[in-house]
Order: sequence, then C-alpha cells, then structure tokens
Amino acid sequence: MTTATVSGSRRVLRRMRSIMAASLPVQSRLDELVRVIAGEMVAEVCSIYVMRAGEVLELFATEGLNPDAVHQTRLRVGEGLVGTVAMNALPLNLPDAQAHPKFAYRPETGEEIYHSLLGVPILRGGRVRGVLVIQNRTQRLYSEEEVETLEVIAVVLAELIHGGDLIDRSEQVPAQGNAILPVRLTGISINEGIAIGEAVLHVPRVSIPQMFADDPASEHARLAHAVARMHRAIDDLFASSELSAGGEHREVLETYRSIAEDKGWMRRIAEAIDGGLTAEGAVQKVLDDTRTRMSAVSDPYLRERLYDWEDLANRLLQHLSGENRTAASEELPNDVVLIARNMGPAELLDYEPRRLRALVLEEGTPTSHVAIVARALDIPVVGQVESLLNRIDPNDPVIVDGSNALVYVRAGDDIHQMVVENIRLRDQRRARYRAMRSLPAVSRDGATVSLNLNAGLLMDLHNLEAFGAEGVGLYRTEVPFMLRSELPDVANQTDLYRGILDQAGGRPVKFRTLDVGGDKRLPYMRANVEENPAMGWRAIRMGLDRPSLLRQQLRALIAAAQGRELHVMFPMVTEVAEFAAARALIDRELAHAGARGQTPPSRVHVGAMLEVPGLIWQLDMLLPQLDFLSIGSNDLFQFLFASDRGNPLVAGRYDPLSPAVLAVLRMLVERCGKAGVPVSLCGEMAGRPLEAMTLVGLGLRELSMPPSMLGPVKAMVRSLDAGALRAYLDTLTEVPDRSLRERLRSFARDHGVVVEDFR
Repeated sequence: MTTATVSGSRRVLRRMRSIMAASLPVQSRLDELVRVIAGEMVAEVCSIYVMRAGEVLELFATEGLNPDAVHQTRLRVGEGLVGTVAMNALPLNLPDAQAHPKFAYRPETGEEIYHSLLGVPILRGGRVRGVLVIQNRTQRLYSEEEVETLEVIAVVLAELIHGGDLIDRSEQVPAQGNAILPVRLTGISINEGIAIGEAVLHVPRVSIPQMFADDPASEHARLAHAVARMHRAIDDLFASSELSAGGEHREVLETYRSIAEDKGWMRRIAEAIDGGLTAEGAVQKVLDDTRTRMSAVSDPYLRERLYDWEDLANRLLQHLSGENRTAASEELPNDVVLIARNMGPAELLDYEPRRLRALVLEEGTPTSHVAIVARALDIPVVGQVESLLNRIDPNDPVIVDGSNALVYVRAGDDIHQMVVENIRLRDQRRARYRAMRSLPAVSRDGATVSLNLNAGLLMDLHNLEAFGAEGVGLYRTEVPFMLRSELPDVANQTDLYRGILDQAGGRPVKFRTLDVGGDKRLPYMRANVEENPAMGWRAIRMGLDRPSLLRQQLRALIAAAQGRELHVMFPMVTEVAEFAAARALIDRELAHAGARGQTPPSRVHVGAMLEVPGLIWQLDMLLPQLDFLSIGSNDLFQFLFASDRGNPLVAGRYDPLSPAVLAVLRMLVERCGKAGVPVSLCGEMAGRPLEAMTLVGLGLRELSMPPSMLGPVKAMVRSLDAGALRAYLDTLTEVPDRSLRERLRSFARDHGVVVEDFR
C-alpha cells in the first residue's frame, strides 16, 4: 500500500467516522457517506447497493444518480455490472462500462452519461453484503491505489450493514425453513463410523466494535500483543494429550503453526492499520481479501488452506477483543455432533474431544487438515453436505452415518431406534471380529488368504494390530506430500518411511511410489490443465519425466529400510519399458547407497500395479522382471469399461462382478501362477465381502482393503469352501448376463457364506 493510498484512506475514514457517529437517521447518514466518498475519490457518482433477501441488490444511497431511484432500483446477483461484482465477489474496473456485455441499462437511474466504473464487493464473513460503486463521465481506468482505498471503505460499510441498522439481521442469513421436519442429508464419507448426538453449530461470531483508528502505533502494539497471546494459546492447544502421539496430524498442526507465523500475512495486516483501520478492522480486511483471492483458485488443496486462514483470523480477532464467541466457549451437551461450513484443525480442538461424537461439514475433503485431525480423534466425519448450516438448528438431534455419508436431522423415533439397534449390532459384530483377530484367514477347505490393509497416513498403521492384518498391501505415499506446503526433502521422507516400517513391526509394507498429477495435485508444483486427468500426466509418467522427484523418494525408502525388506511398486505402468526404466532407478539408488557405505535393505521386492488394460497383453515380457503384481481394480475397471467412476451418470453402468471382469481376473491369476509371480488386488473390490468371496474363488490369495473391512472379509473367508466356489464359477464362463452378482449372492446364501457388508 503506497503512502498516497494510506493518507487518502485515513482522510476518508476520518470523515466517515464522524458521519457514522452523528445522531442522524440511518438514511441521512448513508446519503452523507456517498457524498463524502464521491468527493474524496474525485468521482461524479458514488452508490451503495445492499444485499437483501432473495439475492437482490437494492440501491440504498447515491450521489450523482437520480435520487428517485433509491430503494427502487434492484438487481439480481449476476445481473448488470453491479450484480456481476456481487456474483464474483471481485472488483470490476472498467474505463467504458457501457461497452461491457453485462451492462444493464436502468432508465430511472440516469447513469447513461457515465462511462468509467469501479465497483468493489462489500464483504463480511465470506459473504457479499452489498456493492460499492463510483463512476465518472470520462473514460478512465482507476488506479490500484483507488481500488485499494475503495476496498478499505467497503470493509467499514460491511460493518454498518452487519449491525442491522440498514436491514434486519434476519435478512442477512438464508431462511431456515420448517425446523420441525425431519431431514435426511447426504455428502461424502470422510471418516467411517456412526454416532448420535446433539447439533452444535460452529459459527464464529466476532464483532468489530470500532473500525477507525487515529493512532496506528497503538494499533500495531495491540496487534503484536494479540499475536503473541495467540501463538502461546496454539502451543497449549496442540499439547493436548489426545494428540500427543506422532503421526500426520502432528505435521498438520505444525503446518498450521507455520501459517500463524507467516510474515506476508502479518505485513498485509500492518499495511491496513497504516491505512487508518483498527487492528480488528485490518484483520477483517485481510481475511476478506484472502477469501476473494482464494475463491478463484481451483486447486482443492490450496482452497482448503483458506479454512486455516479463516480459523487464524477469527482466533486473532478473539485475542484482540478478549472474547471467545464460538459455541466451544458455551455449555456443551455430553454428545456433540459438530456442524460447520468448514474449520481449521485448531478450531476442532477448541471443543472437548471427550464430548465429540461426529463432525459434519458443508465443505471439506478427506485431505483437509481438520479431517486428518478428526481421524486422529477417531470420530465419524461427513463432508460436502449442501446448505448444511441452513438446515440444522442448535441442539437438534442428529445421527451421523460416516460409512454411508448420511446425516439424519430430527429423525423420527423409528429411525432413531433403528440406528440405536444398528449401533448395538455393530458393537456386537466388532466384538466378534475382535475375537477372531488372531485367527488365520483360512477357508473351510484349507485355502489361506493374506488379508492386508490400505493406508496413507502413519496413524493408519495402528490398525495392523487392532484388526489383525498381515501387512500393508498398499501404502499411498502421496498423501503426506499433499498435506505439506513444500516438497519434503530426503531426510523428512526417510524419517516418515522409517516410522512406517517401525510401526509395521516386521510385517510387509508395499509402498506405492508417488501417484500424483491428474486430479491429485501437489500445492507446490505447477498444475497442468488436462481434459482427461485420469489418463494424463500422472504417476509413473510424471516420475520418469521428473526423475529427481522419483529418485529422492526411492533414496529415502532405501535409507529407511536399512537391514529390512523393502517392497516398492510403481503405479500406472502402461508398458514394459516404463517398468524397466523405473527399476533401473532403484538399482541406481541402491548402488548410490552402497557407495556411501549405507546399510542396504535385506531384500528389495519390486512390483508394478496393473491398472491399464494394455499391459495385460505384455504380461509374458513383464512378469519375468517382476517380484510381485498388484491389481489396482479401481482404475483398471474404469479404463476397461471406459466409464469414469467419479461420474454418477456412468459410474453405475458396469458391475465389477460382470462376466468380463471375472474373465480378466481369472486370466491374470492363471498367468501369474504359471510365472511364479505373487498377485494381489488392492482396490475397493477387495473390501466388499461378496466381491472378495468371488476373488478368492478365482484364485486370488492376497487382498488389501480399508481397515474396517478386515473383520467382515475374514469372517467370509472362514465360512467359505473356496473349491466349491471355484467349481461354480467355472459354470459361469459362458453366461451372457450383465452381472453375476445375484447368482453369487445366492451361492453365498445356499452355502452359508457370511457376506455382510458391515462398516
């Protein structure tokens, strides 16, 4: 912010303060405000539009336009230039507004004689509360300093609107609807489990009592003291005994702490104070600016970091004001179902973990920081529930089914009793599965099946012992990379992989090398726009094109496995040449480690993931080079059927229990068996008891799945006669059915095979 901008904004803010403090009717104050702003900005027109219920912008005051248009001119969001500013929540700076395709002529305003236009959104709490506009007759592009000054003014106007003097506060939130009706909401599953509790709405409520300051030095001092208090409070919060153990959630909290100490953030707040705002007003302005910038970012990881910024800004405002005005500071019920648009990881910890039963988010993804901390606390999480905060009231009874991504609000007695019964049965099943944890997964006719878990976080490794898994059949190494703000170096990666192998306690861990690119973007790497990212520049393709990235990971894996067996597999292998090139990198890194006198792994097992159908026709050349093969059923099937599994319009058009899939899997098992190469399957199919039963019948003897499905799949294996199923499957090779699911379900029922899909 330049010196001219600072002095200009201070001057206009001083004049605005005197107007707002005057004992005048609200409309008179608004009329005087637009006159002052127009004069200070050397504009012939200044207009204030306020958002009313129904997404309508109403002209509340103007200097320069026809005064009869006040409270008469209304624009929908997206209509005209004013509506465009509101829709995008971004400034609009035009030298010739009438030439813009979104220009909407309103004859009652008399604005046809004005050409240049600068409009900025009036933002508060992440929502557009109105639009502030200045106009001139001459064609001109307003300077950056003028844009910044108008944005500072908009921050002040946002507080005026939020105060409820212009329009009733009830108009500033969407209608609640009929609160007594039961509601069933759907989202995405972020953490499995089921819980019942009372709704606690996490809606940070921070009021800003004063926006203007005459003594910037005093405001800078207040800010410094508040920041120091906030840092100490964060350190105390993260010392929570519930999160004292190591894991990726600790990395999340360290990342959060580093954001709190970000110098760029503090510099922007300081500049806003220099512009004439109080410390609180400056924090609010920088938060609104950050929201505006981040709203245009498409990368999901970067957008998720906005929630950390919002958390920190609200936390800093609380320290400045001395108030903590979230529901966490109030009396909480014993069973809390926390309801939020989204939140940072520290905000979740403000609530007593012993009372938390579940978390439901209007936004949120499995890789968001709050989701990772929630998993560390072992509570069910459902995310991306549309209009969540508008459909739940405080203390509503809520049922959260994290496994099926369902949320029941104010459910009737019948549903409530059914869920209570399901929880009771779930607990019984869990007890039964725990009792068989140490029992081998051996079928009734003696077929031994190795049951392994899929993992992507260090915290997942405790499930090895808890569920009796034999090892990790798929460790997704990209997850920690996606959680960091910068590329982890070899030393950091080595510590991570060593910790994984230590926790595995001698059980095998199959590390999948980085499967990034496509729709899994690293925040510190430039993203490529691709029309079909699933089949684009990703996984092994990126690793071979950027060998330093892959070599660093291999170097860290080799260093972590000193004296122990190491299993490495490469994803998305399309041809034998790709695998050969990747294996050559492992040999190169092993030689590099030996030259440095480093203790090598006792043995290195190198495998490939079969996800691309074209590789099937190269098996005779590939298998002699492999130590093991892992079938990635999720990608293999979507490529086999040319059906995007993420597209609800086509995802259900194929069934993994179709004759075509079974024929492919049978052939793979037979070819690998002849070559003496172990083969496993690690996709979703392995974790569904009926599908897993079919895989065992086809001859697969190693499956990898989510931890919660290890018990149900083991129960299935121990109740199965694998030979009888194999004989039955042989009779289905020529069946023209679209799916064999019902035939296989009938087999399970007739032969007493346990195939309950319990999570």
